[in-house]
Formats: sequence, C-alpha cells, structure tokens
Amino acid sequence: MSPALQWSGAPAGTKSFVVTLFDPDVAETGSGWWHWVVYDLPANVNSLPKGAGAEHSSVLPSGTQQGRTDLGNDAYHGPCPDKGQPPHHYRFTIYALSVEKLEVPLEASGAMVTSTAKENVLGKAVFIARYGR
Repeated sequence: MSPALQWSGAPAGTKSFVVTLFDPDVAETGSGWWHWVVYDLPANVNSLPKGAGAEHSSVLPSGTQQGRTDLGNDAYHGPCPDKGQPPHHYRFTIYALSVEKLEVPLEASGAMVTSTAKENVLGKAVFIARYGR
C-alpha cells in the first residue's frame, strides 16, 4: 500500500506534479526498478493519502495518471529487496512542472515519464528511504 505523502513550497508557475518511487539498487536489471509513477497531478494538490497508488485508484485527483511500473502494472508496489541483499535505497521524487499534462502515452514507463518531466521541471524534491529484509 502506498504511503501518505505531503509536500509544500512548489515554485511559482507550477502547473502539475509528478511523483515517482525508484530503487537504483536492483542490480539484476542494470538500470534500477520503478515502483511507482504518478503524473498529471494538478498544481493545487499537495498530498496523496495512504493507498492512493492502488490499481484503478479512486482517490487520485481527476485526470491524474499512474504510469507502468517494472512489474508491468499501473499501481504502487512496495519495497521488497531479495533476502540476503543489503538494504536498498528507495528514492521518492516529486517534480514540479511548468505544464498541466505530460505528452506521454497512457501507461508510460517511469523512464519515459521522468525523461519528459525533466524537459518541463521547475523544481524537485527527493526523499530517500532505506529498506531491507
């Protein structure tokens, strides 16, 4: 279940947000692992409730999209490093954008969403959590 998130201090001119959760420590892929991708969050939103990342979420604001994670679905999936591995670093990033909607196809991947977001970013905040088993 996705955690509750809250942010403040968005730059002037912010028209939307992107929220991602990425694990750079998944060695098997060579490129990390996307756990959650949320985009087209309206600028007047400054929080997401616990569980907002459910598949077909009914609590995300109207027009908000969830992109495709590396599990192949459009929903949050939590930290789960393999047993015996050192704790992984889970990077939550919130991007403030200068556009209301990203020009990406539905179910866009985390890499596509963040690459497109970076073309329109006004600012970002990063929170890193560590988790191991």
